[in-house]
Amino acid sequence: MTGADTSDTPRRSSSPNSAEHPWPVRTVNTKIADWIHRLGQIWVEGQVTQISRRPGTRTAFLTLRDPAADISISVTCSPDLLARTEVPLTDGSSVVVLGRPSYYTGRGTVSLRVSEIRAVGIGELLLRIERLRQLMAAEGLFDSRLKRPLPFLPRVVGLISGRASAAQHDVVSVATARWSDVRFDIREAPVQGPTAVARILTHLAELDAHPDVEVIIIARGGGSVEDLLPFSDEALLRAVSRCRTPVVSAIGHEPDNPLLDFVADLRAATPTDAAKRVVPDVEAELAGIADLRRRSAQALRNWVRRESGVVAALRARPVLARPGVLVDSEAARVAELVRVLRRDVLRHIDSEERRSEHLAARLSTLGPAQTLARGYAVVQRTDTDPPHVVGTLADLPPGAQVRIRVADGAATARVDGPAARRSRARSRTGSATEPTNAHEDGGDA
Repeated sequence: MTGADTSDTPRRSSSPNSAEHPWPVRTVNTKIADWIHRLGQIWVEGQVTQISRRPGTRTAFLTLRDPAADISISVTCSPDLLARTEVPLTDGSSVVVLGRPSYYTGRGTVSLRVSEIRAVGIGELLLRIERLRQLMAAEGLFDSRLKRPLPFLPRVVGLISGRASAAQHDVVSVATARWSDVRFDIREAPVQGPTAVARILTHLAELDAHPDVEVIIIARGGGSVEDLLPFSDEALLRAVSRCRTPVVSAIGHEPDNPLLDFVADLRAATPTDAAKRVVPDVEAELAGIADLRRRSAQALRNWVRRESGVVAALRARPVLARPGVLVDSEAARVAELVRVLRRDVLRHIDSEERRSEHLAARLSTLGPAQTLARGYAVVQRTDTDPPHVVGTLADLPPGAQVRIRVADGAATARVDGPAARRSRARSRTGSATEPTNAHEDGGDA
C-alpha cells in the first residue's frame, strides 16, 4: 500500500460508488486489506492439506481446509515450526493454528501467516499414540530380537477379523489357493468401536492357548485413524507381546501403521500379504524341491565324473596300469641276489673243500698211519688199567703184556727182558721198542 493509495482512500470512500463513479482495483484491494488486517491474530481450526517444504527456503506453504465445506485458505509458516510439532503433520491432520491474516494487494490473495500449530481431534489422538509408541519402545517391546519366527507349514492358522469382512475373505481365499489343506480357526470380533479391544483380547487368549494353532493373524481392512484406534490400544499391545504363538499384524493398507504393527512378530502390508507370508505356495515349494533335486543330481553326477577322472588318472599310472612290473623287477632283483649268493656260497664251499683236502693230506702225511707205513710200530701195554702206550723201557718190565701195532695189523707179545742193542732197536721202531727177546703169544694180523 503506497502513500498515494492512502491519500486517495478517504476521498474515494467519501464519494458515492456508482457506475459513474467506480472504484479502481487498487482502492478495492486496499479497502479489503484494511478490513483483513483489522482482524489481528486469530485462532483457526482446519484440516491440513498440500504441505510444501522446500529445502533452503525460509517459508513453508500448506493449505488449511474446512472439513465441513469445500473452502480452504493458504497458510505460510517457518519450516522450523513444522519440525517442532509434537505430532508430525501429514495430509488430513486436524489442527488449530494461531496466525495473522494478510492480504496481498498485488494479486488479490489472502493467506494466513501462523506462529503456532496445535493438534486437535485426530491430532490429539495421534499425539497420544505417539507417546504410547515412545513408551513401549523404551520398554523394548519393539525389539526385533523378541520376534518369534513363523512356522514353515502351520497345521492350523488362527484368524481374528470382522464378521464376513473382506479381510477375512482375502486371507482365507489366498491361503487356500496356495495350499488347499490349510485349516483356519476363525474368530470374529468387532474391529472398531468401544467393544473391539475386549473381544479381540478374548479371542487372542483362546487362540494362544489352543495346542493346534501355530500362528495367529489379526486382520482388518483400511480405515481412518479413529477406525484403527483399537489396534493401538495398550492392553492389546501388551497381550500380543505376551503371546507364546507368533502373531501377524495385517491391519489396513500400506500407509496405515497402528502400533500393533510394531509389537507383532510380523507386519503384513495387507491381509492378502499376510496370507502369502503365513501359508507357503505348494506349487512354488514343489517346483523348488524339483529344482533342488535336479541341482543335487547334477552335482552328484559332476562329483562322480570328477572322482572317476581321478580314479582313471590313478589307474593310468605305471604302478597301477601294470602292477606286475614292480613285482617282476623285484623278482629279478631277488633272483640276481640268489644267484650271487649261490655263487659266493659255492665259491666258499669249494675253497673250504680244497682247504679240507689240503689239511687232510697234511694230516695223513703227519698221521700215525703214514708213520706205521714207513716201518714204525706202536707198542701198547695191555696189562695195565687202563692200557697205555709205552714211551720208555721203564714201562716194559719183564713179563709185561704188550700189543704191537704195525701198518698192516697188530700182534700181542710178552716181554722177557731188555734188548741187548737198545739204541739200534729204538732207532728202528721210533717211539716203540722192538722186543728182541719177546715171543709172540698170538696175533690179530
